[in-house]
Parts: sequence; C-alpha cells; structure tokens
Amino acid sequence: MTAQISERIHLNGKDLSLLSTPLCDYFALAKIESPFKGNCTALWRGYIGSWEVIDNRLYLVSVEAGFDDDNKTSLADIFPGFSNRVFAHWYSGELRIPIGNQLNYQHIGFASTYEKELFLELDSGVVVNERIEKNK
Repeated sequence: MTAQISERIHLNGKDLSLLSTPLCDYFALAKIESPFKGNCTALWRGYIGSWEVIDNRLYLVSVEAGFDDDNKTSLADIFPGFSNRVFAHWYSGELRIPIGNQLNYQHIGFASTYEKELFLELDSGVVVNERIEKNK
C-alpha cells in the first residue's frame, strides 16, 4: 500500500494535516457505500476531507474527490440539508495530527513519523482529551 494523502483540519487558527479518516467511519457505521472511488494509489479512499474543531466539536466542512474530475460529490450530497458543515457525531476515536518535520517516511498508509504528533480523543464528535507525543 502506498503512503496516503492526508485529510485537512483547521485547529486553533492553523491549517494542519490530519492522519485519520473520520468520514470512513460514517460510511461504515451507516452501512452506506462511499460515493468516492479510489483512482490513485496515494488516495485509496477517493476523497480528501476538510475538518475543523470549534468549541471542542469536530465538523466536516468539505469533501473533494481526489484526482477525479467526473466526481462532483458535495457535502450536501452525503448529508442532505448540510451544505456548510456537519457535526461529526458519529466519530469516536483518536485523531492524529503531525507537527513538525517528517522523521521517517513509510510507504504505507499514514505510517510515517513526525517530530511531534497531536492526538485528539473524541467521543461522539466531542474532543474529550488531547496529548502531544514527541518522536525521536
């Protein structure tokens, strides 16, 4: 498996990479087939999600098909009635956000390591804990 293109997250006024895929959990939990098709080995999920954390709540603000001009799926197509953002109430788990330089490249998924990594623990879309790990 090829290293994957990251999602995006806006957090504390900064635009950062997100090495987690909360929307995949939505499709799995809702038993809905993703409308996106992977057409690049670096983007098996077929889309790039943009997220933001506001008042400790995770929101999906946009999705774009990666390298696929024919797929014009919008946020409102997946979540009818929500064209600006969607509260990620379905997501419980950990978000991984790299900080600093890449220390070790791994040619698989999100396995590369970085100087620091911020981990946000979420329960039903709400941030309940955060920690920073320093890597050597």
